[in-house]
Amino acid sequence: MNLRRKLLLVALCTLALPVAGWLYVRQMETLLREGQAQALTASARAMARSLVVTDAPLPPAGPVWYVQDAANPITVDGYGDDWAPLTPWSQALDKRGKLLLAEDADWLYLYADVRGAQRTRADADDPNALRADHLVLSLGKGDQSRRFLLASSAPGPMTARPLDPPVDGLPTRITAQWQEDGSGYRVELRVPRSAGLDALGLAVFDPTTGGDPEAVQSRPLVTYSKPLSKELGLLALDGVQARVLAPQGWLLAQTGRLATPATAPGDQPGWFASLVYRSLLANRVDDAELWTDDVPRLDVSEVREASEGKPATLWRQGEARGSVVLAAAVPIERDGQVRGVLLLEQASRAVPLLANRALLGLLLTSFGVLLVAGAILLIFATRLSIRLGRLRDAAERAQLNDGRLDGPFPMTSSEDEIGDLARSFERLFEVVGGYTDYLRTLASKLSHELNTPLAIVKSSLDNLEHALQAEHAMPPDAAPYLQRAHDGVARLGMLVRAMSEASRMERAIAAAEPEDVDLVAVVRGCSDAYRPLAGTRRMETELPHESMTMHCAPELIAQALDKLFDNALSFTPEGGWLRLTLRATHDGAEIELANQGPPLPAAMQGRLFDSLVSLRDKATPGDAPHLGLGLYVVRLVAERHGGMAMARNLEDGSGVAFTLQLHGMPRQRL
Repeated sequence: MNLRRKLLLVALCTLALPVAGWLYVRQMETLLREGQAQALTASARAMARSLVVTDAPLPPAGPVWYVQDAANPITVDGYGDDWAPLTPWSQALDKRGKLLLAEDADWLYLYADVRGAQRTRADADDPNALRADHLVLSLGKGDQSRRFLLASSAPGPMTARPLDPPVDGLPTRITAQWQEDGSGYRVELRVPRSAGLDALGLAVFDPTTGGDPEAVQSRPLVTYSKPLSKELGLLALDGVQARVLAPQGWLLAQTGRLATPATAPGDQPGWFASLVYRSLLANRVDDAELWTDDVPRLDVSEVREASEGKPATLWRQGEARGSVVLAAAVPIERDGQVRGVLLLEQASRAVPLLANRALLGLLLTSFGVLLVAGAILLIFATRLSIRLGRLRDAAERAQLNDGRLDGPFPMTSSEDEIGDLARSFERLFEVVGGYTDYLRTLASKLSHELNTPLAIVKSSLDNLEHALQAEHAMPPDAAPYLQRAHDGVARLGMLVRAMSEASRMERAIAAAEPEDVDLVAVVRGCSDAYRPLAGTRRMETELPHESMTMHCAPELIAQALDKLFDNALSFTPEGGWLRLTLRATHDGAEIELANQGPPLPAAMQGRLFDSLVSLRDKATPGDAPHLGLGLYVVRLVAERHGGMAMARNLEDGSGVAFTLQLHGMPRQRL
């Protein structure tokens, strides 16, 4: 991973800023919610105490029967078609059926649906009626009550049989409709509202349980109370919807409407802001489906908690876009008993607006800071990468130039750490360049310094030999030693001449005159000259069919090929092969001489073309001295032609290949 990517990853750490801000805004939104919830709960508690103090008509404690308003005219026929709008809010009747109660201006209607696969039939006047399927209806008014037996041996109209003596004000005769099918039976009846009933009991009996009319439990009848709604309207706050519910969740009174505060056009939250609020900020916002205004019963967990004496609050979605509704439910207690539940609901846009503004402002600021920081880090990383790239390029150029600098080292005047590194590199390459220059001139210096002492030693040996021969005083044992001294002087002379030739070769390469020649002809001529010298070794040549013209010094290329051939011949075994190849490249030519033989040591592949480096003393020891200047001359020729010399082992491991890359010499301008 490069430096810029690493710094960009570091820049991503600034994302911790918007995350921390998001957590802060979320906590702020939670605190705002809690503050509003506490305030609305306190208002609800005060209203509940006011309802108790003013003796508002609250429902009695305990189970009740709820009487709904008849949405449609009801015909007493034993069928539930007229009860369809009220069916979702039916009340459980024991474990076998359900009960529906409704009223209009004149009548109180009752519809009981009892489920049972097996039935025993008997009319209400039959003595065995208590051992058949039947219902016992109890009507109550004040402290008085009267029971009726509802049973029938066949579907159709029926008359309830009284089980108790007549009671003033209560009905003396009740007619009903009995209908049944394979799943059970249904009973429908009506009682005039003029009777003023305030309690009702209904028990289901079947033959397996027997008949005990005394077991009927009456419950108070409750319905929507306009007086209680009026009393509630005097206490309710503006913009707050208030509802009084029975402990079971039945609606007893209601006043006010949810008024969503108006907002300016610029403050109206869009769909994105609403989505952000619901997704990132709001802890939990329930749907508004269960809280609609047209339901007679509100069966939610908050109402159940309040009916147990514990206040509860809830945040839900509002009807208007971008609004939320806070609902607070508190118990209405009288004489230590929960007589009802007061539910207050208040719509608000303040919390979403404040939270959205804070979050969006934070996000915009954070992303702005992130972009600026990322841009600064990217610019810094780019500048740092460019500076390091300049150092790398300068070091590579110096490496290709044998450690010598071709100009001032870049960024040595900088005062930062990169400047220190550049100055260290500059000092290092100055030392390496000086050492390289010393090695380059070592041969000429040695040849110059050794000429005089070598001449003195040679003349002294000659004079000594003539003196001893003239006097016939040379001992027989001294002749071999004298001959060895002559041989050593001869070898030293050959070394000095070789070093002198190398120095002259460097000057000759630098002063060579280029011309336009055909490389194919030059290489073919060299190959024809090498073939007789190969002896038992096989010499192969691969040349292009077309001519290849290059502006170069042909004699230098021939000398470089001579050095390469001499080097390859010394390492190729008898019966081996040599292959000379010339191929064109996109910017010049490439000459390759491959030979069969031992591979190059890995440690020497990068130093073969340096001065005074040789492997021949290890491969072909002999009497002829070798200074390791041949491949060095090859490199000088390649560099004079704008190219480079390379050596590599063949992929199959059968030998090595030396390559000259030539781009041509620059043309001189008059």
